[in-house]
Amino acid sequence: MKRILLSLLFIVFATFCYSERLISPNHEKLLSVQGVKSVEPLNSDRFTEKYLVRFTQFVNGDNSKDGTFEQRLVVGIKNINGPTVLVTEGYYGDYALREDYEEELTANFNANIIFCEYRYFGESTPHPTNWDFMTVDNSLKDYHHIRQAFDSFFKGKWISTGISKGGQTTMFYRATYPNDVDISVSYVAPLNKSVEDGRHEIFISKKVGTKAERKVIKKAQQEFMKRKNALLPLFKQYNKEKGLKYYISEEDIYDYSVLEYPFALWQWGTSTSTIPNANDGNQAWFKHLMSISDPSYFAYPNKYEPFTVQALRELGYYGYDISPIKKWASVKDTKGYLKQLMLPDSLRAIEFDATLYNRTVKYLTEEDPKHIFIYGEIDPWSASGVCTWLDCKNKKNMKVYVQPRGSHKSRIGNMPLDMKREIIDRLSLWLGE
Repeated sequence: MKRILLSLLFIVFATFCYSERLISPNHEKLLSVQGVKSVEPLNSDRFTEKYLVRFTQFVNGDNSKDGTFEQRLVVGIKNINGPTVLVTEGYYGDYALREDYEEELTANFNANIIFCEYRYFGESTPHPTNWDFMTVDNSLKDYHHIRQAFDSFFKGKWISTGISKGGQTTMFYRATYPNDVDISVSYVAPLNKSVEDGRHEIFISKKVGTKAERKVIKKAQQEFMKRKNALLPLFKQYNKEKGLKYYISEEDIYDYSVLEYPFALWQWGTSTSTIPNANDGNQAWFKHLMSISDPSYFAYPNKYEPFTVQALRELGYYGYDISPIKKWASVKDTKGYLKQLMLPDSLRAIEFDATLYNRTVKYLTEEDPKHIFIYGEIDPWSASGVCTWLDCKNKKNMKVYVQPRGSHKSRIGNMPLDMKREIIDRLSLWLGE
């Protein structure tokens, strides 16, 4: 019996050592990459090896005197000689730690991955936090440093990709460092020309969906307002239970939740069939409003404050059309709402600079990178997407695909079959060149 136990222990030990021999070379090699501070193995059922990597970045571009911070990366390895997907995430990176995490590009092309949490979010936040250095150009330098550092680690072609704000970042990254990657794929990425761009309100009121759908949504907004006196106590109780606090009155926040309602409903592709009937009770209407336009979006402290700073400074955003509800609203003018609702007084002096917008438009107009843009037809963000103005007919490489009735969830995998095949074939061709 003792001999059997010893044999089993030896087998377990030998298996462990064999596993370590398989993992250790890349583990050690990652530690030798310039800028890498630490490497921690992670479990994965999608990658042969997966690591949490802390990468040292300058807080202010290439200026070392303003200090450094650690950017959180997730590195997944399938084949170091194959393609590598650089994910320019626009926000937090927690979800990439999951064992089942994978991007559709890594799945379709058996690719490695470097997932990058965005600066000033989550564990990639500099301390102290100087908001002057929260700029897109500084974030692009972060990705450029990572790309340079891993150039000798991964041997194949490079694809940058991101979703929403991450898709914006992929767009800006390609326009600023055009030779860093071979291919770019931007999902549902807006390109806004000002803090309140102006195109989204027109899209929601006159263009998105069908005329009947737009009418039902407008009537729903008005029903929320007609019931405001009855729903406001429920709203205040909801805020109390959730511990939500605001920079303005709860009565005004209620109005903004109703103003946000059509944008949020279309963005996530919620069917108008979910809207209660006029004879349904107040609880049904309140529950529906909270399911679509939760007021926590306007509350402080807000974990998306870094995004708001960037939206005001250079990313831009959308405005609200108050006309459908103005008759009942306590809010009479929404101009400048982003500063008023979403930021403390200390950050409200930030002014919009269109330099990034103009530079990106110029690049996309004049150049022809291997860049795919994917949008959803009913997603309000597509109102300020490149699909609204970029003519790709004379471009060999750059292509825009709009998913019919697609929302902010539009991806290659849920495109119509003919579009999906065309995108996959195009990417395969580029990877094979």
